[in-house]
Amino acid sequence: MTLDRIVMALIGAIVVVTVILSQVHATGWLWVTGIFGAHLLQMAFTGFCPLAKVLKSIGLKPGAALS
Repeated sequence: MTLDRIVMALIGAIVVVTVILSQVHATGWLWVTGIFGAHLLQMAFTGFCPLAKVLKSIGLKPGAALS
């Protein structure tokens, strides 16, 4: 699995979990969803992702999106 896919899978999982938590627990969880959505938007324009830097430093190979 490439670094790109790991980053997208992890952020996607966090978004799904926080949406579920906002429905069953408290709507405040939607702030987390919004923060990760904003991060994805800034990553699309700048190409900077802290998680990608960490994963790259431990030896994972980047794919086309984060190379």
